[in-house]
Amino acid sequence: MAWLIIIISLIVLWVASLCKFFCGSFHDAKAAFLDDGRVFGRNVLLVIAHPDDESMFFTPTINYLTLRGHDLYILCLSTGDADGMGSIRKEELFLASAILKIPHQQVKILDHPDLQDGFGKVWDWNLIAGFVEDEICARAIDSIITFDHYGVSGHCNHRDVGRGVQKLLHDFSERPLEAWELVSKSIFRKYSGPVDIWLSKLFALFFDSRHLQCLLNEDPSKTYAAMAQHRSQWIWFRKLFVSFSSYTYVNTLKRIH
Repeated sequence: MAWLIIIISLIVLWVASLCKFFCGSFHDAKAAFLDDGRVFGRNVLLVIAHPDDESMFFTPTINYLTLRGHDLYILCLSTGDADGMGSIRKEELFLASAILKIPHQQVKILDHPDLQDGFGKVWDWNLIAGFVEDEICARAIDSIITFDHYGVSGHCNHRDVGRGVQKLLHDFSERPLEAWELVSKSIFRKYSGPVDIWLSKLFALFFDSRHLQCLLNEDPSKTYAAMAQHRSQWIWFRKLFVSFSSYTYVNTLKRIH
């Protein structure tokens, strides 16, 4: 009987969270993310490791930024060619970016011999920092978003991207640059779906808005539509991830610079 009560309670919590999510009644009382009173939006650079990272992990942030008139640029540091489908995955990223309202010319995909997709492939942090710095200067970037030290899934390429950006921030002094990292979550929170909205909100209460922000996905249909463009990766376990992962519903970003 006790287990039945627990299961029913979890189902009720899940449904209530989902209803709150779709009703759009989740509002953060903190200052708006990247809103400093400018007449025009910011130039924001999203740095990822592989095509599909943007759709699997960052769509709440992407939707938030594009709906508020910020210019979002994507720098993808590899073609995702671990299985020999790099050219296909490049085109899939452009298709997904169109769904996410990011113009083709604002998406750059690298194919450097020392930045190839794969577990166990060590990426040079200095090399990453150099490519990111080039993009910052070329696009007049004033804000940057990327992975944290764990990289959400623990993938070594994700982790190296985060470390490379941190390396750049440590050395970069030409002009002010605001940077944020996507906070990795525990397995429980990662697969708690809309329930994590409440957990993220609670977590954010202990931080100043200048250092941590929780962004709700304001257009969840885009998440599924964008990820579906990555047909070469749209297999059963990724479908489950997008269906049940909290990253579909909310992104928690921590300021790193």
